[in-house]
Amino acid sequence: MTFSTATHGADLSITLASQPVFELSSSTPVSRRLRRSIRRTGDRSPFERKTLGLEDLTRIDALTLQHGLDLLRLGPGDSGVLPAFWRSLTEGRNAYALLCAEAQHSLRPDSLLVEVVGGPEHVRPEAVNDMADRFALASRGLILHIAPDVDTALGLRGARLSCLAIDFAGVAHQGARDWQAAVDLIAAARAACAQILLLNLRPERALGAQAAGATHAVFCALEPRTV
Repeated sequence: MTFSTATHGADLSITLASQPVFELSSSTPVSRRLRRSIRRTGDRSPFERKTLGLEDLTRIDALTLQHGLDLLRLGPGDSGVLPAFWRSLTEGRNAYALLCAEAQHSLRPDSLLVEVVGGPEHVRPEAVNDMADRFALASRGLILHIAPDVDTALGLRGARLSCLAIDFAGVAHQGARDWQAAVDLIAAARAACAQILLLNLRPERALGAQAAGATHAVFCALEPRTV
């Protein structure tokens, strides 16, 4: 699903795609995650800001919520994962607007988790705990999307989180030597949180990822090879 929005001086095209989330212990899909990609379109204004402002981020999240729920179409027993920017949830005047709007559409209080992106790994665990407590009051699960870095993961020990998400698209994990570094990253994340979601994991690494401590995965699509 693709939709558009305008910011100060720029037009944006936002695409959402639904991906199955697999539980590694059972090798079965247990949820659906929305992958979000944002790109600029049209002619750029000379007055265009280099980065998106808080108002822009909040608007993008609100539209993602609106269109994402239509795309997920959660039924009884289903669960989904929606992305949201850290700043739009913590700095916006209507930080709870997303949760309230989502609650009106959700069939169960625990049927939707929010994957927070955009720099939350750079804040102190106390700030993460404050956000996690707010989500708990609304019966929402919080997934923290962090950079693929061992020190970043270890720095979140003590934070009360439902899940940590790491994008393995930027992590070399095909060869044996690369995989050992990936195992260290997974172990560091598991030391900070009981549930670890690996995004863009190569399917052949599923068993190894589970052994290292990962609990869930969204697998990457491998390009076909001709021999």
